[in-house]
Amino acid sequence: MQASRRDAKKKAAEIDSLLVKCYGDDKVVPNDDPLDTLVETILSQNTTDLNSHRSYLALKKEYPTWESMEREDPARIAKIIRSGGLAEIKAHRILDALEYIRSERGELELSFLRQMTPSGADRWLAGMKGVGPKTRAIVLLFSLGMPAFPVDTHVHRVSRRLGLICEKTSRESAQEELAKIVPLRRFYPFHINLIEHGRAICRSQNPRCEQCQISHLCDHHQSRFEA
Repeated sequence: MQASRRDAKKKAAEIDSLLVKCYGDDKVVPNDDPLDTLVETILSQNTTDLNSHRSYLALKKEYPTWESMEREDPARIAKIIRSGGLAEIKAHRILDALEYIRSERGELELSFLRQMTPSGADRWLAGMKGVGPKTRAIVLLFSLGMPAFPVDTHVHRVSRRLGLICEKTSRESAQEELAKIVPLRRFYPFHINLIEHGRAICRSQNPRCEQCQISHLCDHHQSRFEA
């Protein structure tokens, strides 16, 4: 059962402190172009980091600027990014995003978002078809240095197992719930460390509970080994 909000905040703080000891305490350095981040994040959907980055590099090699890709045939783009999966869907989403930015701003750039509030920037990005909460949060956090809590498959799995969110909580709802129990200044390191923990220890299959430094705080561990 999920703890009360106050208990969840306390538990999140304890987990955060222990994860820092395991994986470090990185600080966000927003230096990527937000449009580059947007495109790369669209490419990362439902695939591995390796495949999405390969697709991104292939796309940039063929189209050095996003302007050179405007009004391109989606089928041609899909062929270039096929290694990342869902190529046809992603090709259309990227072109739709470019078209939206051009129609709204008259040029292909998103640097103006830096002058907006986090909620304002999020609302603006939400106007793009196929750009969901996780994608927007990644752009806000990693490129703009704004408080946002992206929830990928690792963050979702680990936070559910720990009991920070309910078992049936969706990714979109998890993003909202975790943002309520984690202090703004801890969004980035906690997000990064949950991902690292999900990759190294709290894996989807065969989690390494015996090696876990936070197992005593984990609902999944208690139900699995202490029932």
